[in-house]
Amino acid sequence: MIDLAIIIIYTIALLVIFVYSLSQLHLLINYLKARKSRDTAEKFSFTSEADMPVVTIQLPLYNELYVVERLLKNIAKIKYPKNKLEIQVLDDSTDNSVVRTESLIEDLSKTGLDIAHIRRTNRTGFKAGALKEGLKIAKGEYVAVFDSDFMPKPDWLLKTVPYFKNPNIGVVQTRWGHINRNYSLLTRIQAFALDFHFILEQTGRNFGRNFINFNGTAGIWRKECIIDAGNWSGDTLTEDLDLSYRAQMKNWEFKYLEDVETPAELPVVISAARSQQFRWNKGAAENFRKNYGKLLKNPSVSLSTKFHGFFHLLNSSMFLIVLLLGVLSVPVLYIKNTNPAFSWYFNVLAGFAISTFIFFACYYVAYSRIHGKGIKSFFRFVGMFITFFSIAMGFSVHNSLAVLEGHLGKRSEFIRTPKFNINSLKDSWKGNQYLKTKLSANIIIEGLLVLYFAFAIWSAFRLNEYGLLIFHLMLFTGFSFVVLKSLKAEV
Repeated sequence: MIDLAIIIIYTIALLVIFVYSLSQLHLLINYLKARKSRDTAEKFSFTSEADMPVVTIQLPLYNELYVVERLLKNIAKIKYPKNKLEIQVLDDSTDNSVVRTESLIEDLSKTGLDIAHIRRTNRTGFKAGALKEGLKIAKGEYVAVFDSDFMPKPDWLLKTVPYFKNPNIGVVQTRWGHINRNYSLLTRIQAFALDFHFILEQTGRNFGRNFINFNGTAGIWRKECIIDAGNWSGDTLTEDLDLSYRAQMKNWEFKYLEDVETPAELPVVISAARSQQFRWNKGAAENFRKNYGKLLKNPSVSLSTKFHGFFHLLNSSMFLIVLLLGVLSVPVLYIKNTNPAFSWYFNVLAGFAISTFIFFACYYVAYSRIHGKGIKSFFRFVGMFITFFSIAMGFSVHNSLAVLEGHLGKRSEFIRTPKFNINSLKDSWKGNQYLKTKLSANIIIEGLLVLYFAFAIWSAFRLNEYGLLIFHLMLFTGFSFVVLKSLKAEV
């Protein structure tokens, strides 16, 4: 009975991943169609400055000593009439960065820039609370948001604001770029994952008229849309995803601009990556809990949008499925070896390998959009694909715990991701005052899983059962990377 229960759960996990892969395949088809289509969206022509609307740029800050100067100097280069542009520095900082920020703002205001330093006495609602507070006094009809590590190009507003000619457009979102993509293996795999989201997923969903999300930064809102959707709320860790779904359920449309890149900095230390991953994954689970029931019951939403919305909001929960699959795969290896009667069934299960080929094709299309095609690029992609999924599985314990907390409704504080001002390979993160020095308790479980999958690899040779060997090698490598990187960076 135990063997049967393991096989049933294992089969269900494979089936969930297979259906998820089909949703990605549909996005791939939409993406390829989108690349062939011509953008016919309505746009303002802005023949004179008098026609241009007032825009507010919000810059939420919290202890950003290392990047605040780069941020403000970059924002000051934005090309837009000064009498039509307002900049709000929403500074919730509690450290000595406040003095530096205040000095920089004072210097910029002398140039004629309408820039204000807005401080709160508490961090109620965290980032969402700061944005909401700033919105109360925002002069702009449209509100752009940039996190402290983002560096929009000077013509950013000129490329995004025109799309608001369509009165139904509530948000224009741009693609993230990565200024430190090649700093380390950790930054390369983060870029690999984010490129996939910003190229294939966002474009595919938007072209298919399914819900997409404002990504918390590098996008611009119609102020009316924010208010109509119920304003910013801090009751989830991903306030951007929450407001995005609430707005689209009120029939606001989003416009995604794949060709407008907004450069930003990736976390270079694994503790920072852990912090960001925890917030994103827990927040997605919280949003599934909060919003999917409403989406499902909404009669104005198409079946396609409900289907893609399910996997969009449940995306982070795939870590839990993969972790379950990995843990069960070892007893499955022994069941297969000791129960020949199940051999036909395991041959059927092998057909689920098609999920891997679907993911492979989807990620390759996104990768080739950035890195180009050709034999060399393809083989680099193969190496990156295997490396990325190995390390992603190594993060599965950490991310699964975040997902479980989100689904169970456990509240936690919004933990910011430390910024480093890393622009080149020569730059160092050593000495950053915001870094944690305490090891994650999860590392004990991750270390045990290194041993567990080492045992799985040994078992494959002992039993002459090699069907799961590559999977176990990837799990062993991924958990080893996470453990060793954590010990090296944080001890």
